[in-house]
Amino acid sequence: MTSLLEQVNQHLLRIDELVNDASPITAPEKWHVGIDLGTADIQTVVVDGCGVPIAAFLDWADVVRDGVVVDYVGACRIAREQLLKVEQKLGVSVEQAITSYPPGTDPRISINVVESTGIVVSHVIDEPSSVAELLQIQQGAVIDVGGGTTGTAIISGGELVTSLDEPSGGRHVSLTIAGGLGIDMDEAEQHKRRSHEDPLVAAMAKPVIEKMADIVAGHLAGHQPADMYLTGGGTLIAGFSDIFRKSFPAINVVEFSRALYLTPLAIASYGLMLEGKE
Repeated sequence: MTSLLEQVNQHLLRIDELVNDASPITAPEKWHVGIDLGTADIQTVVVDGCGVPIAAFLDWADVVRDGVVVDYVGACRIAREQLLKVEQKLGVSVEQAITSYPPGTDPRISINVVESTGIVVSHVIDEPSSVAELLQIQQGAVIDVGGGTTGTAIISGGELVTSLDEPSGGRHVSLTIAGGLGIDMDEAEQHKRRSHEDPLVAAMAKPVIEKMADIVAGHLAGHQPADMYLTGGGTLIAGFSDIFRKSFPAINVVEFSRALYLTPLAIASYGLMLEGKE
């Protein structure tokens, strides 16, 4: 029998195959749309009634920083374009979607961007909590490292205990690489994405990742989760999981090979969970 974690990993691999594939398909009877407004990218994922991804679109974009939209027009345009691609791919009219926000920020920021496209936001959930729901975590912590922030959701007895977020993410690694190599941010971003191929880049990223571990340690003060789940594109930087395992030796650290897609998958899948409660 396939475990939940194995199933989620399969869905992440499926998104990796699907992303930005606009080839038309026949829409299933039930489907849910999730829109993730990240610091480094905007992603729209669609899952069917069984939670299997059927469409995914990603645009790298510097329109959100530390949970704040700094390019509102750009964010709205990308969200609108991605939804149009979903409609054309599935041959449907999208009327509502689910979105998310970094803990501690105003959810209206994300809602306003998505609703600017002419659809309704049916539900909004903070990013790490959406992953906790997807993974059906009873006891544990979700660490969501995006482009600009590190978020932590702590779950006990199947209930969210706390959800915190602080500015420190993949963009801060890029800034360190840019300064260290004397290059611009765009080039530094490319080096970061190839960090597993370059020991020098991995070495430059290490102190920033250790800072993220310190942030998470502060979030976990007074809590001792047995398991820690890593999500977000920032967790894919070379050495990330090793540094976190060293920083939290008493906690089982769970990583995902395509963690960049985990939050948008969780946002879309949240619709299934809500549907089950109706």
